[in-house]
Amino acid sequence: MPSASGTEHHPQPDPTTDHSGPRPPGPTASPDAVLAAERAQLAQAREFLRLMREDVLSLRALGGDPVSEEYLRADLYRRAEALSDLPDTPLFFGRLDYAAGEYAGDRFHVGRRHVHDQAGRPVVVDWRAPVSRAFYRASPAEPMGLALRRRFGFAAGQLTAHEDETFTGRPGSTPGSTPAGAGVSRILIEEIERPRSGPMRDIVATIQPDQDDIVRAAADQTVCVQGAPGTGKTAVGLHRIAYLLYAYPGRMTRGGVLVIGPNRAFLSYIRNVLPALGELNVTHTTLADLLARVPVRACDAPEAARVKGDTRMAEVLRRALWAGLRPPAEPVLLARGSRRWRVPPSELAGLVAELRDRGVRYAAGRDMLGHRIAHVILTRMEAAGETCDDRTHEAVRRSRPVRAAVDAIWPRADPVRLVLRLLSGPALLASAADGVLDAAEQSAITWGRAPRGPAAAPWTQADAVLVDEASDLIERTPSLSHVVLDEAQDLSPMECRAVGRRCATGSATVLGDLAQGTSPAAAASWPAMLGDLGKTGADVRELRTGYRVPRQILDFANQLLATLAPGLAPASSLRRDPGALTLLPTTGPALPGTLAAACGAARRAPGSTAVIAADDQVTELARLLSAAALAHRVLDGQHPDPGGGGLLLVPVTLAKGLEFDHVIVVEPARIVAAEARGLHRLYVALTRAVSRLTVLHTEPLPAALRRAG
Repeated sequence: MPSASGTEHHPQPDPTTDHSGPRPPGPTASPDAVLAAERAQLAQAREFLRLMREDVLSLRALGGDPVSEEYLRADLYRRAEALSDLPDTPLFFGRLDYAAGEYAGDRFHVGRRHVHDQAGRPVVVDWRAPVSRAFYRASPAEPMGLALRRRFGFAAGQLTAHEDETFTGRPGSTPGSTPAGAGVSRILIEEIERPRSGPMRDIVATIQPDQDDIVRAAADQTVCVQGAPGTGKTAVGLHRIAYLLYAYPGRMTRGGVLVIGPNRAFLSYIRNVLPALGELNVTHTTLADLLARVPVRACDAPEAARVKGDTRMAEVLRRALWAGLRPPAEPVLLARGSRRWRVPPSELAGLVAELRDRGVRYAAGRDMLGHRIAHVILTRMEAAGETCDDRTHEAVRRSRPVRAAVDAIWPRADPVRLVLRLLSGPALLASAADGVLDAAEQSAITWGRAPRGPAAAPWTQADAVLVDEASDLIERTPSLSHVVLDEAQDLSPMECRAVGRRCATGSATVLGDLAQGTSPAAAASWPAMLGDLGKTGADVRELRTGYRVPRQILDFANQLLATLAPGLAPASSLRRDPGALTLLPTTGPALPGTLAAACGAARRAPGSTAVIAADDQVTELARLLSAAALAHRVLDGQHPDPGGGGLLLVPVTLAKGLEFDHVIVVEPARIVAAEARGLHRLYVALTRAVSRLTVLHTEPLPAALRRAG
């Protein structure tokens, strides 16, 4: 079945030909001639993509019934959408000229999706195809058969420049062009440094070898990526999804793929990456939305959040659930015709014990108990000479005496009401938590007053996680094929269990940075977190090269690592910009004018601008910006729009995962003082800038940063 990008799995080019149309000149041609030919190739590729989309739209959805036709119609629509051209993005970003191996003498343009001519010959090959891997992995030590690798610069969807790397010593190499590995690609750096206006972009043109290893990891492999700010871990996770949907379309489509982000602002920021790669059938959600079984309207105190997030709560919930079973008090008496069949309480107790010992889910055990009782009765009926079949078994199981016995012994369970009774009933909690939680911990999670019902309960996010755990104890949670979990370091152990259930039979890509852990239950190590996730065999990779954050900014923020995460090696940045960091000490009376001047200077440069401050300072800063006649928006976690342009005022608790060209961090000391893990929060704020960082403060900088002041 074709993938969502409209190509078959691993399309192979015709080895006797290259692209349709005129063959673009090699590196010996003049730069103007090369660029003109490549632009013609791009125009031709766009035309063929348009024809491919028209072919899909011309197909009729013919099914055997209206429902089948509706499914076919929806599938054709998705295929056509995946083939939509993006006018501001070129269809290809690179070219490979092979000199040796299977593709010797062939030339391929590498792009975001496969494009073929009307005869089926490839005009652009998908970046995920095996033939494209040399674009990301070839090196002087391992040319992978290449004679030439060409990168293209582009703007507004048009090619503006090209850059060639020849692999000397290989057939077809051309003297005078840039040798492979001679230095960092200028076009690559320019692409990384392009202004960030709007949502996050894909990185298919700039994927590096260490990132490519993660992107192309096998479907059954769980990968955990520890990455400092700017190392591209989020982009790598999204591109891995695109690769898996291409390389394993059947498995991924059947089971489903899920992206879990830290908040809605983050999801809004990354929303365009997968569609730009031609992949539309991926669900994006936050953990809070994924577990929204109860209305969250309260916040836990730190100690309550810690206890509720501890994996010991899984055992407490299990005990509370199974404590609902009742010893059989009455026999089952079933009358059929002139005979009465009896199952005594002792035999019923044996059936219950056998099912409990099997470790089945609660709801499955309840259903099986009815079958077990029916089986006992049918065995006796057959021994008495009666003829029984499946219909007899089902009739006995559904009979009123059997159903009444099951209800009395094994009552139905509701996860919401179970957690409600546990948190509002000290007696039940004391019984279920005996030997698991001490008295102080039990007191910390007990509601002060019992609510009248689920609708009136003071539910917190940690309570919603407990409800999800209880739900899985009752009925098994379906597993997806793949889950991408971003900012994973902030999840509590119980939240990790909730995510792990959703990829129990699939795989996961776990993304995070221990230095950016800002929640009370933030992970101290990846092995512990992966154990809670149920993925102890995961491959832990570390990305240490920063591509997004300039070296001056990253070095400034890295001073905090000795306190935040002493075991982490500081990342180094590929980019150096002496003017990237500005420290602006000021006084309270001068703060409004200094802030206005800094915002005005940032807005005069291209790209996005954000002011990041402690949550409790946002209202004050919004007033100052309005008084200075500076148009701005305040980022709202419920109605996010981080890529809408203009000046954005960002509460520091919503900054994680976002990036902006220009960032003004106001009052670092106030950010640090606002919460227990405030230093971690400051580290996040300082690493959101991709071009310029201005640190504006009236109070002294935290001690770890003062030597840079």
